[in-house]
Amino acid sequence: MTTEIRVPTLGESVTEATIGKWFKAAGDPIAVDEPLVELETDKVTIEVPAPSAGTLAEIAAKEGETVEVGALLGSIAEGSGKALPAKKAEPAKPAEEKPQAVSQAAGAAAAGSTGEAAAKTSRIAGQEPVEERAMPPAPSAAKLMAEKNVSAGQVEGSGKRGQILKADVLEALSKGAASQPAEAPREARAPSPAADQAGEERVRMTKLRQTIARRLKDAQNVAAMLTTFNEVDMGAVMALRAKYKDIFEKKHGVKLGFMGFFTKAVTHALKEIPNVNAEIDGTDIIYKNYCHIGVAVGTDRGLVVPVVRDADRMGIAEIEKEIGRLGVAARDGKLSVADMQGGTFTISNGGVYGSLMSTPILNAPQSGILGMHKIQERPMAIGGQVVIRPMMYLALSYDHRIVDGKEAVTFLVRVKESLEDPERLVLDL
Repeated sequence: MTTEIRVPTLGESVTEATIGKWFKAAGDPIAVDEPLVELETDKVTIEVPAPSAGTLAEIAAKEGETVEVGALLGSIAEGSGKALPAKKAEPAKPAEEKPQAVSQAAGAAAAGSTGEAAAKTSRIAGQEPVEERAMPPAPSAAKLMAEKNVSAGQVEGSGKRGQILKADVLEALSKGAASQPAEAPREARAPSPAADQAGEERVRMTKLRQTIARRLKDAQNVAAMLTTFNEVDMGAVMALRAKYKDIFEKKHGVKLGFMGFFTKAVTHALKEIPNVNAEIDGTDIIYKNYCHIGVAVGTDRGLVVPVVRDADRMGIAEIEKEIGRLGVAARDGKLSVADMQGGTFTISNGGVYGSLMSTPILNAPQSGILGMHKIQERPMAIGGQVVIRPMMYLALSYDHRIVDGKEAVTFLVRVKESLEDPERLVLDL
């Protein structure tokens, strides 16, 4: 008796994933609920557990392949994990033979070189094997593109090897692709000089990195993005934090950082300037009467933005606890789809990496993002005297289509005022 392993439901609007890594090989014994395979979606990375104990009998979807919800990943057979018959390994042979065929073709083109050496040269030069090249659009996608007069250059393919799927065309149409002239096709990258080829390595972008790249570029293409700056004296927050951090940690079981203060200051400002918390939907403006604050977290797989939901209803201790939970989950690859959805405004702290100033890019469809930076002592003129103060530059990038300059500046001033007089946050002033 065998048990099938299938792609689980991945969350709202997520219909496919890429096989990131198999933790087991065919023939390995497995226990129930043991992680079997890692799936990368355009939002999170999840692990699929074993639905039953036994032996991994078959791997139906290999690493790097794109699979849809419900697709077969493999199967589990009853048993203790003894070696599988040779018959089970046969499906892997064609995949092993293809590179050999390409190597032979490369060898014919390079006189005096063996097939294996020519294949190596071909890979270094960036000439991918035939099966790795971009695929033509899926039939349903090609039909829709023809009907709507959309060119391939206007659509970002999310399928295997960049194949354009019907969902990609629909997404492009929703952004007005048909009414815009087709983009010029990207020119193929010219081969590097022979002397440089040995020092290059070609690695396919992960699903998450592709999504990050696409979303950031979409934000620049769609929004009328502008950034305004201010600076804040962090002395009051630092003094308050130093005075109460030990008592705070003892009572709440979490360290008192700066993000709790910033998140609370942002929610206060969003209540006063609601356009910064709104989004554009066609010709409508959607105002959000809640504050779901996204907190950008850097991981070894790329930047992710988990969301602190209803942050405006939380105290600083609750915010710090939730940010701590989300940060650990992000770095461990344990974020759920629900953890990533619904953000209305984003805070990005480049200061932890030493950034002194930056212009953050909007996290579409949001209309605002706050950039925090490094705290640095600087001479400031206060009351006619020059004093040294711990200062931080703040940057608010906003969508000028919905947020006016006066609103953006007022929002940032309100954040500054709350941080320079943190009692306001406690007293809700």
